[in-house]
Amino acid sequence: MLLLLSLFATISLFAQEPLDLPVWKNGAPDSNGIEAPESFTKEGHALNSKEARVYVYLPTKSDTSTPAVLICPGGGYARQAMVHEGHDVAKWLNSNGIAAVVLKYRLPNGHTDIPLEDAQEAMRMIRSNAKEWNISPDKVGVCGFSAGGHLASTLGTHFNTDSRPDFMILFYPVISMKKEITHGGSRSNLLGKKPDKKSEKLFSNEDQVTKLTPPTLLILSDDDKTVPTVNSTLFYNSLKSNNIPATLYIFPSGGHGFGFRTSFYYHEQMTLLLRDWLRIQTK
Repeated sequence: MLLLLSLFATISLFAQEPLDLPVWKNGAPDSNGIEAPESFTKEGHALNSKEARVYVYLPTKSDTSTPAVLICPGGGYARQAMVHEGHDVAKWLNSNGIAAVVLKYRLPNGHTDIPLEDAQEAMRMIRSNAKEWNISPDKVGVCGFSAGGHLASTLGTHFNTDSRPDFMILFYPVISMKKEITHGGSRSNLLGKKPDKKSEKLFSNEDQVTKLTPPTLLILSDDDKTVPTVNSTLFYNSLKSNNIPATLYIFPSGGHGFGFRTSFYYHEQMTLLLRDWLRIQTK
């Protein structure tokens, strides 16, 4: 009986249906120009995203408020891997007593500022609903994967006072927009085919770190052939140059895009390291 009660308690912790909410209550202030209808692939990738939405996963309410994490799935700024880089991450966070908000941001389609606008508004949304959602407004971080890692690191280096994340978790992130080290698809989809040097530098986030950039965890594999690992190491060095607490885990193998797939050989070690790091950041 005790075993069954424990099982039901664990299931109830993270099996609740998420809240599905628009990021912009009165409509977004601008358009990304995508006319094709939104759709999802059989793997759960979001295509042609032109309306920003959040999926809010709340753990069982406790006597104390919980930390929260805004999750930005990756996909080269051309699609979004909503399952293994989104909803699966949220469920894991819930199982550890942390609220999670998966962001389906509008794809840029060459409109450079649009994903950042959505991320900033989603961060404000989390904090404005902190009391209702039982969230600690001073313990709200951001997590991003690949191009979603670029968006998350942009949020952590291009924030307004009310949209600054308290910490960042970046999985195999695109950091730079410099042609020789970036991911080409992410660069062209965000900045356009022929970006000017000003935009390239502004969104090369290794050059945008300041003393106010939040503590950061970077996770990647050494054999990533899609996003050069130098993106993460440059960002780590920039953080340390500004005395920002930073942690960097590079696994020997795993390639790119492993997300929260249990098939990733180091999945168990990765989640243990992530759990311990989160405990330090949110205590």
